[in-house]
Amino acid sequence: MNDTNCSAVGVFRSHQDAEIAVKELQKSGYDMKKLSVVGKDYHTEENVIGYYNTGERMATWGKFGLFWGSIWGLLFGSAFLMIPGLGPVMIGGPLVSWLVGAIETAVVTGGITALGGALASIGIPKDSVLRYETALKANKFLVVAHGTSQEVEKARSILTQSKAEEAMVHGELAAQQPLMA
Repeated sequence: MNDTNCSAVGVFRSHQDAEIAVKELQKSGYDMKKLSVVGKDYHTEENVIGYYNTGERMATWGKFGLFWGSIWGLLFGSAFLMIPGLGPVMIGGPLVSWLVGAIETAVVTGGITALGGALASIGIPKDSVLRYETALKANKFLVVAHGTSQEVEKARSILTQSKAEEAMVHGELAAQQPLMA
């Protein structure tokens, strides 16, 4: 795995904690085009089946509209999808493109969802993917920082300081022990 194929994944109990982490990463100078946020806990009266945008912004709705609105303004790309096995999921950042790629190429295998296929495609091992999918099912939020080993190590430190329940690195730094909050 090359030095630009590393990811730090933070699991957050609430959208507020995830938002704080994103803002801390932004303040630190982290490239927002390399950051993704995934969350499931939202509610709407609309019967939307799916939506994605890898350009500017996505319209927001539901009880976390303010949270998602601020996140969409910081990240590149957004999606709202109904993912079998997970339900309604909102995603911001480059993970949208990876997810669409996983869906389009049917990379989804071995009991993981399309989102799991996208995470696996960036080098996250299946056991971690399953853990992240379980966290999403429990209405938690994921913040995924992608980049060089140096960028990802910095991101992991910020995620840990920002109340992540766990912050793990996958890729070049994966041999190091994960930091638990």
